[in-house]
Amino acid sequence: MPLEFELCPGRLIGGDHPCFIIAEIGQNHQGDLDIAKKMIKMAKDCGADCAKFQKSELEHKFNRKALKRPYQCGNSWGPTYGEHKKHLEFSHDQYRKLQCYAAEVGIFFTASGMDEMAVEFLDKLNVPFLKVGSGDTNNLPYLEHTAKIGRPMVISSGMQTMDTMHKVYNLVKPLNSKFCFLQCTSAYPLEPTDVNLRVIETYRREFPDIPVGYSGHETGTVISIAAIAMGAKVLERHVTLDKTWKGSDHAASLVPKELAELVRSVRCVELALGSPEKRSLPCEQTCHDKLGKSVVARVAIKAGATLTLDMVTVKVADPQGIRPEEIFKLKGRRAIRDISEDDTVTSDALEPPDC
Repeated sequence: MPLEFELCPGRLIGGDHPCFIIAEIGQNHQGDLDIAKKMIKMAKDCGADCAKFQKSELEHKFNRKALKRPYQCGNSWGPTYGEHKKHLEFSHDQYRKLQCYAAEVGIFFTASGMDEMAVEFLDKLNVPFLKVGSGDTNNLPYLEHTAKIGRPMVISSGMQTMDTMHKVYNLVKPLNSKFCFLQCTSAYPLEPTDVNLRVIETYRREFPDIPVGYSGHETGTVISIAAIAMGAKVLERHVTLDKTWKGSDHAASLVPKELAELVRSVRCVELALGSPEKRSLPCEQTCHDKLGKSVVARVAIKAGATLTLDMVTVKVADPQGIRPEEIFKLKGRRAIRDISEDDTVTSDALEPPDC
């Protein structure tokens, strides 16, 4: 299977294709459908490729005691964790409305399926790809179920070890070759010392036949831009309309201005990565014409003289002549005409090197 595959209709990832940028709305919509739509439009306007949410079927994701656990911190939307999560959970019908709205504004739409029943719903919703959140990356039955559906998969790796990621690869690969890994550290906000971008290189080495990306929870955009330079082909960042809103993810999220700047920077870095071939470029010709150096005569050289290296030097010269990197090859060449002191040494003033 090639390194690249179609993540969304008409959109390849991997290889030399542009990085696929996911605006992770998650549950930063505060449980408000209108805010969710504003965030989808914001993601589109800022240049992201995809607006992504998080879908749970609460009774399948949590056991009864977890749902009844008191939850009365500053981020709470209810007295228990279950009530809190219920406030933030959109219904199936609301998801259909959001999907239709995303299609209207022209951005891909998907969600992380946070349990197997949520994955089943997202499959019926016909999302282009399924996101596996870090909390389910070591959930092997879930992964097997999701991989067998056959939709492309984006798998985050927060809280996991390399041994686990090898197990994930070995499980998913025979069932579904269209997947990628995202380096991720599950802390909000994430300190730079815990990012470990070099894991991207490790993933590219250990899993050379799948694309690799980055899911960032840090503040700002610099680290995410660096991930692109290191080869990330998918980039996911949480987004918000207001970092002061209630919720643990907002502090690690990008506001519209930051998301727009991130997208611009990613596309600029992709252009700057360019070709791995080192060559002289047409855009450098003006500088070379003005400042490019040539071999010149250190002393007057008579016709018939055999050149030694102490007879020549290197200067910016007019006209330009033999390039400096060829100077050592001039030793032993014979001049066929006089060359005045400080004049350019040109090839037509010397016998051919095979004479």
